[in-house]
Amino acid sequence: MTGALIGLSVVIGSVIGSFLNVVVWRVPRGESVVSPPSACPQCAHPIRPYDNVPIVSWLLLRGRCRDCGAAISGRYPAVELGTGVAFALVTWWLGVSWALPAFWYLAAIAIALALIDIDVNRLPDAIVLPSYPVALALLALASWNPTGEPDWAPLLRAALGAAILFAVYFVLIIVYPKGMGFGDVKLAGVLGLYLGWVGWDALVVGWFAAFLLGGVFSVGLLLTRRAKRGSGIPFGPWMLAGAAVGLVLGPAVADWYVGLL
Repeated sequence: MTGALIGLSVVIGSVIGSFLNVVVWRVPRGESVVSPPSACPQCAHPIRPYDNVPIVSWLLLRGRCRDCGAAISGRYPAVELGTGVAFALVTWWLGVSWALPAFWYLAAIAIALALIDIDVNRLPDAIVLPSYPVALALLALASWNPTGEPDWAPLLRAALGAAILFAVYFVLIIVYPKGMGFGDVKLAGVLGLYLGWVGWDALVVGWFAAFLLGGVFSVGLLLTRRAKRGSGIPFGPWMLAGAAVGLVLGPAVADWYVGLL
């Protein structure tokens, strides 16, 4: 059952990834993600449904528009494949669970937000703010667990985690406003929901891992002279990467640290 679900996750994730390509391009520009239909940016010809099959269509078209021959960026199939792989990894991690929709949603917005932050150094409210009620509703479903025994403690912990992480980042931006943007603060609350739902270990490790990974990356840029002191880097991707570390490895890392003491 889990193997079949992982395979289905790849398909679902790839389809979602196709939509994320639209989100990543249009949301920073303030455009609708629903209309008009996707079209070639060179010749403006609408993309036919059979040319919009995730990954497969790009391969069959050899990365070029059917109408004008313009090159189609390899980023499109990469996002589709990456989202499919991300959904599969989430399914492998959780197994058959009512929590799957919540964490699939997190994987989807994580990919979109990371790419947008890298592209335009911004975390759009259009994605972050709706994630609060959506994530809360999906995590409530997971806590309700319709086919088993409800467990509301994780949901309460999720709400506290969101408040704590939002407050921590809010203080950080007041103390050092050049270090991050308010979009990072708002994203922190969303990540706090998920990390708190999993556990306090996940919350602490996820918060610390974001700064550790971002710091290591920044040092690497300095050593390779690809950045100077004071150069800013998008922090959203490192917050998301740190959250992933906290969710998956939080309890193990916490146990290891306690063992050292």
